[in-house]
Amino acid sequence: MRANVQDFVNSFKKDISRPSRFDVMIPIPAILSPFFGGSQMEQLSFRCENAELPGRSFATTERKFGSAPVQKIPYLTQYNDIQLTFIVSGDMNERLFFDMWMELINPSSTYNFRYKTDYVTEIGISQYDLSNNLMYRSVLIDAFPVSVSQLDLDWTNDGYHRLAVDFAYTKWQLGTYADNKTNLELQTLAGFTS
Repeated sequence: MRANVQDFVNSFKKDISRPSRFDVMIPIPAILSPFFGGSQMEQLSFRCENAELPGRSFATTERKFGSAPVQKIPYLTQYNDIQLTFIVSGDMNERLFFDMWMELINPSSTYNFRYKTDYVTEIGISQYDLSNNLMYRSVLIDAFPVSVSQLDLDWTNDGYHRLAVDFAYTKWQLGTYADNKTNLELQTLAGFTS
């Protein structure tokens, strides 16, 4: 069936998703909470200028049955690290927070890694529409930083620091939707896999 121009125009009756309409919530790992208060973490959420909604992929292997073409068969779910970028405040609070988190994971006095349960958290990444209604939410389970970028210093640059932090996580799951129909569909689908 060939679509006409009006069908194309009608497909855009609803607004399109805007990459600038997002927020990120990073709860403080419990062991760091005495050093960083709630207002500081709210500021961290406001300072996240760049984020990613996580993806998911399958590792595959090839199988051949008789003289049929080769088929790809999935055997492993893979979750790639994501990167969040933060605008650094004048007191360098964002850099200090992630430095302390990295130190918590692997203290430089011993280089013995702590148990994972001591330093992981759940990170929520939310997408909103133009009316600030929640449209999509991903929750990174057991997330922790694996890389904190360097901050370059330069007398000729009068801009501001951007701190890139890469996060690993065990998996991500869909968060709460504004659309209850979508929640019901997800629960139904989960019932097929139980």
